[in-house]
Amino acid sequence: MKRIPWVLLLITGLAGAGGGWWFTETVLKNDKPEAAKPTASVEDLLGKPRPDFSLGSTTGEILTADLFDGQVVLVNFWATWCKPCREEMPMLSDMYERLNEQGFTVLGVALDDVAQARDFIEELNIRYPNAVGGADVMAMGVAYGNRAGLLPYSVLIDRQGNLIWASLGELEAEELEARVSDLL
Repeated sequence: MKRIPWVLLLITGLAGAGGGWWFTETVLKNDKPEAAKPTASVEDLLGKPRPDFSLGSTTGEILTADLFDGQVVLVNFWATWCKPCREEMPMLSDMYERLNEQGFTVLGVALDDVAQARDFIEELNIRYPNAVGGADVMAMGVAYGNRAGLLPYSVLIDRQGNLIWASLGELEAEELEARVSDLL
C-alpha cells in the first residue's frame, strides 16, 4: 500500500491549485501552533456526525455536505500526481455506477489544480462528483481524520451522516464492497 504525503505537493509547489503557500505559511508561522493541529484522530471521529464542508467542484458547482444526506457516501481524497489514487479511481467509478441507484455515492476530493483534475476525470470517464482545491481540501482532510496528511485517504459515511470507517492508502475493492453492502 503506497502512500504519498501532502507535503510533497507543497514542496513541489501548489501554484496551479492556489493557496498552497498560504496554507504552509499559516501552519508554520501561526502564533498559535495548536490551531494547526488536528483536534481529533479518525478513531475519535468514528460513529460521530461527519464534519460539514463546502468546496468548489470540477464542474463549477459548490458541493456541500448536506447534498449527500440520506446516502451512503465514500469520501475519497486524491490528486492527479498520486499513483495509487489514480489506480483506484476506475474501481470507485464502477462501484458508483453499479450501486448509485441503491443510495451509494462517491465524492472525490482532489488536492489539485482544477484544470488538471477535470482533464484527468474526463480521461478516465469518472462519473461521480469531484471537489477540488488546495488549503481548503487539506483542512477538510484533517477534519475527516487524516492526521498523517497522506493520499489516498477515504472515509465511509452511513445514511445517517456518521463516519463509520476510514482507510489510508489504496482501497481494496472486495473490502470496500463488503462495507458498502452492509450499509445499503
